[in-house]
Amino acid sequence: MRRDLFLRIVRTLEGRDEYFQYREDDIGRPRLTPLQKCTVTIRQLAYCTTADMFDEYLHVGETTGRSFLNNFRKGVVEAFGDTYLRPPTADDCQSLMRMHEMVHGFPGMLGSIDSGSNNDINVLNSSTLFAVSAGVRCPAIEFTANGLRYHMGYYLVDGIYPKWPVFVKTISCPIGDMRVLFAAKQESVRKDVERAFGSRWAIVKCPARFWFKEVIAEVMYTCIFMHNMIVEQEVGHVTDWVVDEAGSSSSTATPPVARGLPMGFGEVLQRQTSMRSQQDQAALIGDMTEEVWKRFGH
Repeated sequence: MRRDLFLRIVRTLEGRDEYFQYREDDIGRPRLTPLQKCTVTIRQLAYCTTADMFDEYLHVGETTGRSFLNNFRKGVVEAFGDTYLRPPTADDCQSLMRMHEMVHGFPGMLGSIDSGSNNDINVLNSSTLFAVSAGVRCPAIEFTANGLRYHMGYYLVDGIYPKWPVFVKTISCPIGDMRVLFAAKQESVRKDVERAFGSRWAIVKCPARFWFKEVIAEVMYTCIFMHNMIVEQEVGHVTDWVVDEAGSSSSTATPPVARGLPMGFGEVLQRQTSMRSQQDQAALIGDMTEEVWKRFGH
C-alpha cells in the first residue's frame, strides 16, 4: 500500500469517526494519534501479528490494539463498502476476461475460487456469488473456445466443486499430452490468481480473533476493500498486459438488456438449471482442453 492511499484511509476514518480523531486526556496529555491507530490495525491485517507485539514499537497494549482493529473494520465497511464491494459491471467483466485470456490463455475466465482449508461445498452453498447471475442485472458474457460460442463466464476451481459449467476443474490422472497440458495450465493459473489476495493480507490465513461471525465477515470485507483500493491505484501496472488496443480477445461482456416484462420465476429457475448442467460442463472442459492445446501445445 502506498503512502498516499494509507493517508487517504486515515483521513477518511478521522473525518467520519470520533474514535479515530486526535484527542487529549483530562490533564492535557496527547492520546494515540490516528496514524498510530491505523498503523497498528493494518499491521495486524497484513502480517497476522498479535496485538501485543506493538507494546514497545507503537506504545499500544493488546486490548487497545484489538479495539483498534474492531473499530477500523466498522469504519472501513461504512466508508468504502458501496464503492469497493459493488456488483461487477460489464466493463469490469470485460477487463477481467481480457486479462486472463491475454496472460493465461483462458478465454471467458472471470477468476479463481478456493476456500482453503474450509469445506468448499458449504462455503458455496452459503455464497451469493451466483445468485446475481441468475437474475436480470448481470452482464451478458460471451466467449469462444475451440470455435464454439459460450454464454456464461466461469471460475477455475479444484476437484471438490460440483460439475457446473461455471466451474472449470483440472483433469485428475490425465492421459495424453493434450490433457496433461490442460491440467498443468489450469492448476498453475488457479494458484497464480489465488495468491494475489491471500499473500497481501495474512490475517485471512490465521485463526479468527473474534467471536461473532458478523465481525469476522467484516474483517474479511475490510481486506477485500483495501485490496481493491490498491489494485485501483496501481491500475497502470495491472493493465500492462494490454498489448493490442483493438483487442484480440474472444471474450465479450455487455450490459444486460431489459425488455418487456420482468423475468419470471420460471425463467430464473431455467437459468439456475443451466448453471448446474453437468453435460455443459463436460463440453466446456473438452473445448477448453482443445483451446489450450491450440495456444500452447506447440
